[in-house]
Amino acid sequence: MRGGDVERGRGPSRRGLVAGAAAAGLALPLTSGSASAAVRAGAPGAAGREHAPKAPEVSEAPQAAGSLQPYASYWFPDSFPEGREPDPGAVWRSLKSWRPQDDADLPYNVATVPLAKRFTPVPANPTARAGQARISALVSFAGTAGNPSQGSSNADYYALSHWAYLDELVFWGGSSGEGVILAPNAPVTDAAHRNGVPVLGNVFLPPTAYGGELAWTRELVQKDALGRFPLADKLIQVARTYGFDGWFLNGETDGGDSALARQFADFVQALRKGAPELRITWYDAFNADGRVGWQGALNDKNAMFFQRGTEKLSDTVFVDFRWSASRLASSAAYARRLGRSPYELWAGVDVEASGWDARVNWDAFVPEGRDHVVSYGLYRPEWTRRSGEAPGPFHARDDQFWGGRNTDPSAPAGPGSWRPAARTVADRSTVTSVPFASAFNTGHGTAWYEGGVRTGDAEWNHLGLQDRLPGRRWARWADDGGGTFRRPAVGFDFGAAWRGGSSLLVDGTLDHPVTLELYRTRLPLRAGTVLEITHRADEGSAAVTVEAAVAYAEPAQAGGRPKFRRLPVRTVRTLRAADGPHGWVTSTVRIGGGPGRTAYALGVRLSAPGGNPVRWRLGALAVHDGEPAAHTPAAPSALQIAASRGTGDGTAELRLTWKPSAKAVPVRHYEVHQVLPDGQRRFLGGTCGTAFYLPALRRTSGEPGTRLEVRAVGELYTASAAAAAVFTW
Repeated sequence: MRGGDVERGRGPSRRGLVAGAAAAGLALPLTSGSASAAVRAGAPGAAGREHAPKAPEVSEAPQAAGSLQPYASYWFPDSFPEGREPDPGAVWRSLKSWRPQDDADLPYNVATVPLAKRFTPVPANPTARAGQARISALVSFAGTAGNPSQGSSNADYYALSHWAYLDELVFWGGSSGEGVILAPNAPVTDAAHRNGVPVLGNVFLPPTAYGGELAWTRELVQKDALGRFPLADKLIQVARTYGFDGWFLNGETDGGDSALARQFADFVQALRKGAPELRITWYDAFNADGRVGWQGALNDKNAMFFQRGTEKLSDTVFVDFRWSASRLASSAAYARRLGRSPYELWAGVDVEASGWDARVNWDAFVPEGRDHVVSYGLYRPEWTRRSGEAPGPFHARDDQFWGGRNTDPSAPAGPGSWRPAARTVADRSTVTSVPFASAFNTGHGTAWYEGGVRTGDAEWNHLGLQDRLPGRRWARWADDGGGTFRRPAVGFDFGAAWRGGSSLLVDGTLDHPVTLELYRTRLPLRAGTVLEITHRADEGSAAVTVEAAVAYAEPAQAGGRPKFRRLPVRTVRTLRAADGPHGWVTSTVRIGGGPGRTAYALGVRLSAPGGNPVRWRLGALAVHDGEPAAHTPAAPSALQIAASRGTGDGTAELRLTWKPSAKAVPVRHYEVHQVLPDGQRRFLGGTCGTAFYLPALRRTSGEPGTRLEVRAVGELYTASAAAAAVFTW
């Protein structure tokens, strides 16, 4: 599995790369910059296919000299590549010498959202299984050396949102010209944790054909004079300091021996004992003889890194793409003999090049009609993102990738022979406590809205600001429980929002009243618990009658429809100014009814007179006990401009830090605004931490100083008082 970037300008030629790949039998395509790059030649995948090689892509331009931009961290174990210089934009660093107190970028890279607990509701369809196969995803969000710590000024981003089907996310990257150990950035970890998904950093020891040096493997697993593993301690320190959940260990540098293999297993054991709370995934490449040989199975060649006697070393093994049905069956049996679950094995599914058109032998690992064999790992599902495309089409395609061509989890299938995740695995949810709110913010957008008013005009991405989004995209129920009816299109839209960058748009003909299921929940209700819905009808839409839909029990069986209780909300018509900013209205209904009651599902029922076309937006949904002000966080304090750099064009880069709010009320995130001369506020960005980078603060009307404000935002989007500072031009 090749996780890093191809050498740019100094490495082997394309012909040499392809020849080297064929000779080495390399397993996965390389990545370069923010997009995929070339090359798998002669390496058969799960169905015996071969990929044509692609030319390497050029990475993003390196940062400007002296820039204050912080990036996700990456290192070599100790020594640097011999006889060469760093790739453009890269800074070579040694993990062995890393100390948190010396890392100026650390405050911008620390994740702060704790890993949420999840539950598994009754599956949406009879073929989705609970307690069997799960999914790991290996995702490259940007280049190794150019991965911004806190998002960027661009809406073109892989805003992963189908967390409900994931059991693990690997922050994919690393290369011999930049660094081979990669820590996840904070926004990805914060978004994943909000949805109960652990995130792993990546340790990639490259093949020699791609600049790998066996010295790095030896440095990683070296012992000190006391027999300890210093680099295992460093990996533990990094994960705990940065706030992520473990490591993906990918050793692909050949040339070792059995003694090195035993030491590598000892290293994994030390990592396990030193931090039992961290997850470890081992990649099927480096073997018991110290050589690299992809097995496509769990067997005697690699089991020593998974289990040692009665002791667990790795939590899971990513089985290389050379698997077959018989190899996976034997792997499952081998895992059971070790006393381990076969679902702790990820069968690799490569979707980087072809997405849902990939040829996959699904019955080899997730057969229908009998128990699953093993779990599976998706390699590069960011295929759904096409560079330069607007966010809306990306999410529409991503919903098909995970939920099927009809984007209906009650009967998911296709496109083509693709089996979407919704067909195979049971979704999970973290919506278990009151208050709960969502503004359907996907973590990127072309503008920023507050209360329906646009307060930021720039494109942006920051996954840490992503809300908990509906897990089932999109369950739509007719009143008769099914039958033939025209299902309106449902999806995230970026043309208007109540808060954040997006809203939920229902667009189409309602020739039948439709209940749109949104969240599976375990919300404990009280007598005063209410559901708030902020919504509107767009210009040209028919009037839409809206009812809240709440289920107080789970369906009796998989694929069953919840028994929704309908509660009248309001009929909305086209954009009436009297209804609030840009036609948005907030409707409140009581859903409690007494102690001991639980909400198991939330949705809305929509109908239109005469079955006319509608364009109805859902801007926000909230459940609370009637006291939003009680959930307003305390203000942050001590806002400081930690560093600044003028760019000479009326803008400046800034690094901001502040002290967190008191912990009495949880903070969803912090928001940074610029106060304009007329008193209006311009949104500049947000983060879950207490440090923020501003790439371009714009001076307004020659003002001598610009006032900056930071507010803490609570679960119900109520904002604290501001901490303020003035930047003097």
